[in-house]
Amino acid sequence: MFFNFAAFTPALPPADRQAFYGSFTRDLCDKYLVLFADFKYVRSYFDSSLAAVPFSPDPFKIPGLSVGFSPTGISVPISNPFNPFTIADATLDINGVPTPITTGVRFRGINDTGKRSEKFTYWDSLFDVGLKGEMEEFGDYFNPWNWEAGFRYARNEGQDLSMGEVSQIGLRDALLDTNPATAFNPFLGFLGHNSKAARSGVYVTLQNTGEFELPIGYAIINGDLFNLPAGPVAFAIGGEYRGERLTRDRDPLNSTFQSIGSVDGQGFLVNRDVWSIYQEVRVPFTSPRWNFPGFYSFEVDFAGREEWYSQNTSTVLTPYQPATSSQYNGQRPKVSVRWQPLDPKYIGALTLRGSYTEAFHAPTLFEITPAGSQTFPEIAHDPFSRLTQNQIEERVTGNPRIQPEVAYEWSYGIVYSPKWLKGFTMSADWWHIDLRSLISSLGAQFIIEADLPSLVFRSPPPPGTPPLPNGQPDRGAVTLVIDPNANLSGAIFEGFDYEAIYILDSGIFGHGDFGKLTFTINGTWLSRAELQVNPHTKRFGIAGEFLPPGFNLTSSLPWNRANFSLFYDGPADTWMQGFDIGAVVHWIGQYEDDNVSLTQSPKLNMPRTGGPGDNAAPFSQRARKVADWTTLDLIASYTLNLPLPSAAEVAGFAKDGGKNVKTKDGKENSMIPVSTAEYNPCGWRAWLNGPTITLGMQNVFDEDPSFVAGSFENGYDESLATIKGRFWYVQLKKRF
Repeated sequence: MFFNFAAFTPALPPADRQAFYGSFTRDLCDKYLVLFADFKYVRSYFDSSLAAVPFSPDPFKIPGLSVGFSPTGISVPISNPFNPFTIADATLDINGVPTPITTGVRFRGINDTGKRSEKFTYWDSLFDVGLKGEMEEFGDYFNPWNWEAGFRYARNEGQDLSMGEVSQIGLRDALLDTNPATAFNPFLGFLGHNSKAARSGVYVTLQNTGEFELPIGYAIINGDLFNLPAGPVAFAIGGEYRGERLTRDRDPLNSTFQSIGSVDGQGFLVNRDVWSIYQEVRVPFTSPRWNFPGFYSFEVDFAGREEWYSQNTSTVLTPYQPATSSQYNGQRPKVSVRWQPLDPKYIGALTLRGSYTEAFHAPTLFEITPAGSQTFPEIAHDPFSRLTQNQIEERVTGNPRIQPEVAYEWSYGIVYSPKWLKGFTMSADWWHIDLRSLISSLGAQFIIEADLPSLVFRSPPPPGTPPLPNGQPDRGAVTLVIDPNANLSGAIFEGFDYEAIYILDSGIFGHGDFGKLTFTINGTWLSRAELQVNPHTKRFGIAGEFLPPGFNLTSSLPWNRANFSLFYDGPADTWMQGFDIGAVVHWIGQYEDDNVSLTQSPKLNMPRTGGPGDNAAPFSQRARKVADWTTLDLIASYTLNLPLPSAAEVAGFAKDGGKNVKTKDGKENSMIPVSTAEYNPCGWRAWLNGPTITLGMQNVFDEDPSFVAGSFENGYDESLATIKGRFWYVQLKKRF
């Protein structure tokens, strides 16, 4: 019998959101000293739901372990008044008493609780204040210099109420209870439900909360240092402090790993202080005003950033992890070059560009806390055993000693606007990214398929278990997967970005201005994506694949993605001046499904067929591709621009140096005006001038996302597509 989980799991849960925003700017001393501030407050609420809680894992544990005694379902004592079995299939020592039990009992509280509910509420607040200004008052040398200093405080609070979950403690007591009025009955049919007394001790509402604070202070100054023949040498330098504070308070049942149906995990405190400085210098070696053949314009940009980290994690009791402090720092440069070899008057504007960047990415606060979280992911396939259940126990942990990720990136490209085709510009860039010391939680599915040592725990297979279809012995059911954050060896990505833009101005035909058309095409071709899990394994390709569930390094990686657009802008100086209308086509090319899971291939680098001999994929016929997906968006907008009224002369308005007042004899007198203020237009013209109304529609033809067999939750690729379907909207914007 099949159960329709989709009916209880909305892909787009009900939600509401309220936001308040305000900003303030004040010139304290003209442009030399400006005060600015803004604030934002947002409350968000999501009411998600799930199917009734499945009773797994077993609340009765293997002695000395946290793994359920029954490999499937739960254990029910023979003494339970509703247990129809009179002969036990196992005996478990419970509180020092050998207790006959029935194992493998499956139950889901469909009629006890109905669907589960997850109510998320978030309160976000932000405030920042600062000063900025220009520095030319200190002398002509500082004429192009600017400075800014400010402080920002952000705070995020969240609450999660999980309704309809199960207390393992309460369930154990209710299963051991011998009173039919209060004992729990897991042998009910689809129409039955437990008594109120039994339900009250088993089903609970869990409350988990968290807070994140981020104070930031910064200062920056920029300007021109000195002049070279080709132009000024510009610079920017700044410093910043940020203090990250994260608190996670878990429900007592969650923090002791005693719930069923919820994500159990430990609470924690973690904080980090970061000091950083950054600088950048742009040097023009040649320019249009000073150059020589082959170097019409040539400039180099040098940049660097240094950061110092100091972080602390709280004590974790089970398993014991002491409070930890760690420090590290990172210094990374960047160099970019922009070169125009020829004067545009010859063949048009031709620009060559390239860059080399070294970067680092510090682990998040979640990634460094040793507090663990317990999950029960759905496992699509275990290539080493047919005994593994669809749900297994996974323990995700952080690592306080983890190091930052490091990246080395280079790119080079070309931008060309030909002289013979006015309005046309094309660009192309080739890029290469080498990621090292990656921080990632690989996910239980990936760890099982890769058979990573010391991370997968199995129970011995029962005697007489038949071999797998490839002839290999069954290794036994997976009981636990440890999924720690770790610095993986690395990944390499290479690709090609391209764009072409053509602006057709109707005025070039010599018959008046009828507006202009803008054609655009841009896209990315992913030529290479390889992952090396650790230094002891070989790299394998992941380009053009839907990545397995739980793989957190990146989203799916289709080979090709592109966008095509056409927009029309109305002619200037007419009522159509503010009219814009256009269409955008989004296209994602076909790519491979999660064929490792579908074919059950034991070779990650050969997902369709597996390897030779015993490593062959037993179900190679299941290999498939995800079809391409094309959607069309339409958008139209109009900005109302009313002509300003002609300015009337006002007594005292000094429009010609103060000589606008005449005496009785008709002669002008040079005299100080009464007022030099120009009256601003008010009334209905001011209110109606400048608003923009926009009407749009996404996915005009209501195209469903392409089917993805490897996406077992909902059958489509959430990282690239959406199931919203046709969606229209209206927007009104007015600036005051």
